[in-house]
Amino acid sequence: MAAMDREMILADFQACTGIENIDEAITLLEQNNWDLVAAINGIIPQENGILQNEFVSGETSQDPTFGSTGQSSSSSTSSTFCPKTPSRPIVERQPRMLNFRVEYRDRNVEVVVEDTNTVGAIKQILENELQIPVPQMQLKGWKSADVNDSTVLRSLHLPKNNSLYVLTPDIAQPGLDGPATSQSSALQESLNENFMLIITHREAQRDYSLNFPGTRTVQEVTLAAAGLNYPCHRLTVSKRPSPTQTREQSEECTDVHMVSDSEGDDFEDATEFGVDDGELFGMISSGSKKSPMMPDDAENEGDALLQFTAEFSSRYGDCHPVFFIGSLEAAFQEAFYGKARDRKLLAIYLHHDDSVLTNVFCSQLLCAESIVSYLSQNFITWAWDVTREANRARILSMCTRHFGSVVAQTIRTYKTDQFPLLLIIMGKRSSNEVLNVIQGNTTVDDLMMRLMNATEIFAAQQQEDIRDEDEREAREKVKREQDEAYRVSLEADRAKREAQEREIAEQVRQEQIRKEQEEEREAIRLSLEQSLPPEPREESNELVSKLRIRTPRGEFFERRFLASNKLQVVFDFVASKGFPKDEYKLLSTFPRRDVSLFDPTETLLEVKLYPQETLFLEAKE
Repeated sequence: MAAMDREMILADFQACTGIENIDEAITLLEQNNWDLVAAINGIIPQENGILQNEFVSGETSQDPTFGSTGQSSSSSTSSTFCPKTPSRPIVERQPRMLNFRVEYRDRNVEVVVEDTNTVGAIKQILENELQIPVPQMQLKGWKSADVNDSTVLRSLHLPKNNSLYVLTPDIAQPGLDGPATSQSSALQESLNENFMLIITHREAQRDYSLNFPGTRTVQEVTLAAAGLNYPCHRLTVSKRPSPTQTREQSEECTDVHMVSDSEGDDFEDATEFGVDDGELFGMISSGSKKSPMMPDDAENEGDALLQFTAEFSSRYGDCHPVFFIGSLEAAFQEAFYGKARDRKLLAIYLHHDDSVLTNVFCSQLLCAESIVSYLSQNFITWAWDVTREANRARILSMCTRHFGSVVAQTIRTYKTDQFPLLLIIMGKRSSNEVLNVIQGNTTVDDLMMRLMNATEIFAAQQQEDIRDEDEREAREKVKREQDEAYRVSLEADRAKREAQEREIAEQVRQEQIRKEQEEEREAIRLSLEQSLPPEPREESNELVSKLRIRTPRGEFFERRFLASNKLQVVFDFVASKGFPKDEYKLLSTFPRRDVSLFDPTETLLEVKLYPQETLFLEAKE
């Protein structure tokens, strides 16, 4: 997955869930293999356990203090852009670790379990910690009403950190008498009742009514345990006080009137008046000015674009162009410098809050489904807010640096009432070209026509770039093949030359060995020849044996020996002629005997080689 895709998924995930901690958001996405739908289902309970076809921001931005059950507020300023995702089952994922902070009387117990466990598993852990039997333990604080011991935690779609509390109606608190036990039982009964909060809005001089079950919480205190009157309780709400009036206004805001009857039944639901839950409790001032689209002190362009996307979505709805999250340089790198087939046009949207055309352009043109779809398919859309002078100077500097002074000068020529602007930029070989500048005073048809004209111009340029790229790749492929063939040829020549050199070296070595062996044999032969006793004369008085020896080549040589000479003398004589005993056998003819096997210390007379004998030499195998 490309880095830019993950940034978009991260931005959408934070916008949909309200998780501001980037590390926590990345961890949840990685647990679901960056599947946006599965990640959102993992922390936001849905009626059927799956993300609906159109996941609107109002369903996820309710004030948790009031425990809203899915009602959307038309004036909510915290809605964010969430992609429309087809309904499908949750993607199978690895178990998550869930943290539970469980309160019981004056004790807090921390429990950490996998989301594949059941509610009963938590009770088993609490039984060991609190010494309370499981059948007498009631675990409260779940967002879903249908929870029992066999309920799997994953099916509840819980966040990572949760707060629960233990009730033991069958066990009296130590040190308390009967009335206290009765009070605990009454609290238990009130948890199952519905409370009506009658809220007086001072500035609007109106009363609103909200219905909640007793298990809902005000911060960390359940409605049933917060001291509220049943079935109806009256609250007073006003704007947040200024720092100089904090004490005075805070004293006024604590003026809460209790009503014990059911007169609140005649009031209308607060949502019918377009009043947000956060507004009712002072979280958002009723007359507050809308937030800026972009801060002028953002550390980097990516952070500025994240706020821009969130604010744009809160103002104009969740159907809007997918704004590129990152620097302008990263945006045109993504659009212009990939493969020719993957390149797109760059659309730079310049927003200005002070222009009278802004709201109409954004809500009716830029957020039209046809425009959103066309921009998504053919453009990389990047946005910037020029309302503040610091941001205006910043975009002019960026355009000068990346596109040249002409683009920056073009932006300078437009007045405030001509904004917003949509700059269509095409990447070219030498420089980037501004194809069109679309002002705010246009129509949907005119906007679509200009986008299509720019796309046609870009398509012609893209086809030319594709042909050039294909030709270049073909030339590079031929060159690579030629280089590879040349390399293989050089490698073969080198291997052949090395083989010849090795062969010559081996011949030289073998010749040297052979020469050394011959020299050694010759030295041995000469030594044996010199050690032989002198040949006796024929007329010697001693017994003389005459031996005639035939070589394997058919040659004969003769010599006289004394019959008293040892057989070793004959072996030495034969070796001195070049026929050593370890290579040749010395055989007699009649009878055929292998004389070389006889004891060399025996005499010729003893081995019956007297007075004469013919022997022949035979090479050993």
